[in-house]
Amino acid sequence: MRADLSASPHLAATEPRGKTRDGFLGSELTLDNRFQTLADFLRWFESRKKAHPFVVRRVPLNTLDQWRFDSRMTCFGHASGKFFAIKGLRVSLNGEEWDQPIIDQPEIGILGIITKKFDGVRYFLMQAKMEPGNINLMQLSPTVQATRSNYTRVHQGSLPKYLEYFLDGSTSRVLVDHLQTEHGRRFLRKRNRNMIVEVEKDIPVYEDFRWLTLGELKQLVRMDNFVNIDSRSVLSCINFLDEKRDTEAIDDISDGFKRDIFVSMMQSNGSLHNMNDIIHWFTDMKARTELTTTEIPLNALRDWTVTDTDIRHHADRFFTVIGVSVVAGNREVGSWMQPLIQCHSHGLIGFLVKKINGTAHVLVQAKAEPGSFTVVELVPTVECDDTEERIKRRSAPPFAEFLLNAPSDRRRFDAFQSEEGGRFYHCQNRCMIVETDEGFPIPPNYTWMTLNQIMSLIPHNYFNIDARNLLTYLRLQ
Repeated sequence: MRADLSASPHLAATEPRGKTRDGFLGSELTLDNRFQTLADFLRWFESRKKAHPFVVRRVPLNTLDQWRFDSRMTCFGHASGKFFAIKGLRVSLNGEEWDQPIIDQPEIGILGIITKKFDGVRYFLMQAKMEPGNINLMQLSPTVQATRSNYTRVHQGSLPKYLEYFLDGSTSRVLVDHLQTEHGRRFLRKRNRNMIVEVEKDIPVYEDFRWLTLGELKQLVRMDNFVNIDSRSVLSCINFLDEKRDTEAIDDISDGFKRDIFVSMMQSNGSLHNMNDIIHWFTDMKARTELTTTEIPLNALRDWTVTDTDIRHHADRFFTVIGVSVVAGNREVGSWMQPLIQCHSHGLIGFLVKKINGTAHVLVQAKAEPGSFTVVELVPTVECDDTEERIKRRSAPPFAEFLLNAPSDRRRFDAFQSEEGGRFYHCQNRCMIVETDEGFPIPPNYTWMTLNQIMSLIPHNYFNIDARNLLTYLRLQ
């Protein structure tokens, strides 16, 4: 499913004719980069993989330098008490009970992208960054992607480049600043600060960084495992139509589905449900959810085996906690060791999109996850970690097989995308957006929403990271 974007030496731009391009939508409609062609960028990106040594080896947990089990095997963490820890969690959700390991990382990190206008076009400073869990080691990351432990230099390494633009308000103007959650299935109440800051003065561009338009990023997100999950999370926070002049550019969009998406973002009328009804429905879903979680020692986890080598499920399902040794020539620290979550199969996340009352709607569900900061969040139509196993056991969630069996001309997006490579080892999801005009009953924990309604809730942390990532693909059509 990987798109070949290097065949053309310079992809034709789709630009708003005779209209300003300095807004977000103008950048999304611009492929003509003043610094390089997209093909040149892809060659540069490949060269960065060869510019530094990158080596990741799997090693037993008990050999990880600075990482250890505590004396009672309660948790597995760093000697400094910083970064993150692997803990045990006992979960009771609406009568169903299970145990699982979970990542406890209470720090709020920074995921930030710098933007600047050149010749009236908005550009975004992106980074070619290695993460040990990435399938292809290097992916396109935000300008800054750092935990608090990283940027307070617990590892005694160098500071992340460009960090000062996100910490010092005198050097930049904040355009986006949202606290957003991480995976509630794998993290215990984890949040990151998603930021976009604008600079006016020229800034240095270091060797692992390049300026790109949103139009170019639109092409790159369609490639398998290229734009990392943190970049996609930050991009999902952009309000494309925050400037009135941008609405005029919609006239230049020839693709009917893409135009429908932008109209759904722009207009508040035509929605199946008003916002008061949606908030009432969501509040009702939260009130009906009975979730209790209790931290327990790792060696007390039911159905899990904890050894010096790894932490794994008895049936080899779900995931395994492994150790890795890392060498990375372009990171703040040149080598380190750490645990990672290794997934056993790829997942499936997807949205169904349908025109209702002449306006594009997205089918979302309210779902509780054990580590969610708000217990219940709004998630994609389908969110399934172990798709193949669930289908084999006839326990696939609603609409999963509908997505997988959709005809190709109804698949508006279909690519494999990685989880966060700093915590997950070779974990990826098949990400799909399918347009439908079929009528079907929906379960009570699902509802249809317009893009305008969704965008109004994004800053308030209603949507989980899977939904935000799909929204990036949907909006960058």
